[in-house]
Amino acid sequence: MAEPVTVEGMAIDEDALLAEQIAYYRARAPEYDRVYAERADLRELLTAVDDLPIAGDVLELACGTGQWTGALAARARSVTAVDASPEVLGIARARAASPDVRFDQADLFRWRPPRRYDTVFFAFWLSHVPPSRMGDFWDTVAAALAPHGKVVFIDEGPAAAAREDVAAEVRRLDDGSRYRIVKVFHDPGQLTGTLAALGWSADIRPRGEFLVGIAEPRSATAG
Repeated sequence: MAEPVTVEGMAIDEDALLAEQIAYYRARAPEYDRVYAERADLRELLTAVDDLPIAGDVLELACGTGQWTGALAARARSVTAVDASPEVLGIARARAASPDVRFDQADLFRWRPPRRYDTVFFAFWLSHVPPSRMGDFWDTVAAALAPHGKVVFIDEGPAAAAREDVAAEVRRLDDGSRYRIVKVFHDPGQLTGTLAALGWSADIRPRGEFLVGIAEPRSATAG
């Protein structure tokens, strides 16, 4: 498992940090699935999909090696899975091969959705979005969401939020190489407020050491 090291008290070039984050996940592709093999709570969390409002045409952002893609496909009419790393996408394609699943390579901070989807899903991605880009990211999500659609997301939970409040970490891979990545821990209540300020209605709840959120544009809930 990658070793995190908090980056404190230093100025960070955000564009360079995001480029390094992509490089990290490209380099980590062969090690990516190890954490799922090592942690029973993560494997159990994969079953959360069965209890969540996932239906219709699904957009999965930051799909990684496809750990979640197959579970989404079992509930969806179609899945479009997007990630910046061609290396993890290669693994995901083999894991979740299906005529109903499409994989696209794109930098999510530059990508714009070509169509709308009934469900937008992302797991362990929101903590990699810099606070300065939360508004733009959720605007992209809104542009991808069909009328009456829902956003479903999973991430590290309130225990992590209470432990640290950092914008970046250094991760070390098996070969000793080190990369900086964005890492922002979210408290459910504070995140609910942040999303409300961005025009979303969200129900975010702890699930063990994780948090599970369901969000809709407030105009949809008002209607």
